[in-house]
Amino acid sequence: MISETEEPPTTRGARNTRTPDEPQAARPPVPRPAGAMTLLVLALGFVMASLDTGIMNVASQDLRVQLGLSMSGLTWVVDGYVLAFAALLLLAGGLAQRLGARRVYLAGLAVFTAASLLGAVAPNGAALVAARFAQGVGAALFMPSSLALLMNAFPEEKRRARVLGIWSAIVSTSVGLAPSIGGFLIGTLGWRSIFLVNLPIGVLALALTRRHVAPLAARATALGAGGHALGLLALAALSFALIEGPEKGWEAAEVLSAVAVTVVAGTAFVIRERRTATPILPVALFADPRFTAANAVGFLFNFAFYGVLFVLGLFLQTARGADPVTAGLQMLPAVLVLPFGNVLYPRIAGRVGNRAALAGSLALGAVGYLVLFLSLSPGLPYWTLAVLLALVNVGAGVASPAMTGALMEAAGREHANMVSATLNANRQVGSLVGIAAMGAAFTGAGSGYPGTALAFALTAAALAAAALLGWLGIRQPNPTRP
Repeated sequence: MISETEEPPTTRGARNTRTPDEPQAARPPVPRPAGAMTLLVLALGFVMASLDTGIMNVASQDLRVQLGLSMSGLTWVVDGYVLAFAALLLLAGGLAQRLGARRVYLAGLAVFTAASLLGAVAPNGAALVAARFAQGVGAALFMPSSLALLMNAFPEEKRRARVLGIWSAIVSTSVGLAPSIGGFLIGTLGWRSIFLVNLPIGVLALALTRRHVAPLAARATALGAGGHALGLLALAALSFALIEGPEKGWEAAEVLSAVAVTVVAGTAFVIRERRTATPILPVALFADPRFTAANAVGFLFNFAFYGVLFVLGLFLQTARGADPVTAGLQMLPAVLVLPFGNVLYPRIAGRVGNRAALAGSLALGAVGYLVLFLSLSPGLPYWTLAVLLALVNVGAGVASPAMTGALMEAAGREHANMVSATLNANRQVGSLVGIAAMGAAFTGAGSGYPGTALAFALTAAALAAAALLGWLGIRQPNPTRP
């Protein structure tokens, strides 16, 4: 998260003597003799987290067998990371302002790397879940900080646009390659290697960050700790209910208690946000239907995309009989096309507008998953499945920047930093709920083909709702009205 109140970076080694009232223009420019290296260093954290997330979709079945995990235990391994990340993302952005973005970025890298080591040596499922929670904390710390450092390292608008394009391509490529890398590691070295691979990346990122990334001056800001605590409590209780409900029974006392805690904590969170002087979300902007619709689209998009990827990795190995290496290769069409969608987005939006690009790409995904739901059977050839997954995820590659563009159109540049962080946090909540809900549906329908078909149906419904919201809710305001 990048704050408008954050000061520009100082020259490495120089004392920060400017008073808060001095103009930012008085600061000396930051030397950037190695701009490409700065970009690479700040992308390493995202690459590490993206690889870790994508690899888990291939590792699921191996973890179930090797550690004797139930479906709920496996879902906790995946969702524990997402829960910590989603709940702490906004708080980490505030800490980056308060303590300095580079300091928080380094802390996040250190936590993530140490947690990866703990995951690699985890003796059982409970220890692995704890390590995944710690990884989520580390990712929440370094992700918003890396963007703040990147944006301030390249202040010129044209150069920044090129850098962001390269940075996005690096991250998208890592997402696309993650399943095949994970399948190779698991098939040759075992599941512990998927955590060990983070260690050299993390250590390298720590060393290079100190050398090539200039620090940003810290500034005291209100963190809104009460809001973050209520949000974390509501998300944790919701996760427990969704993950444990299928196994314990939806009428079990602990599941019903978790639902009650979700409602109470969620209501208290909303009341606090509306009344407090230090909200953690831009409450006033939710009065704009475009802003609300864009956030709803972001939630539904991640709900569908990450939820179905979680099920797809299990399906290929349990129902189609693929080993981890083969499953990783078979998932490539579903994720490797994302950068192509990112590249197509500017051309499509330039011709038909951002709103149509967003709604159209989501509608394409909905139709594709509906076809998959109707045609899924043991006789379905792999190439048909691969082509359909590739087509729908080209649409996903277009939809991701389109929803960000719609949000920025609604909020304006003066709110860009806060609304970007809000969208990112909201999308992570969508991932959290999507993985838990799809896992529950997969198990409840009997796993295998019936469970996967149900997951495809839920994905189609979520994307159709997102397309409708994008088309109806993200309209240009009437110029005759204030």
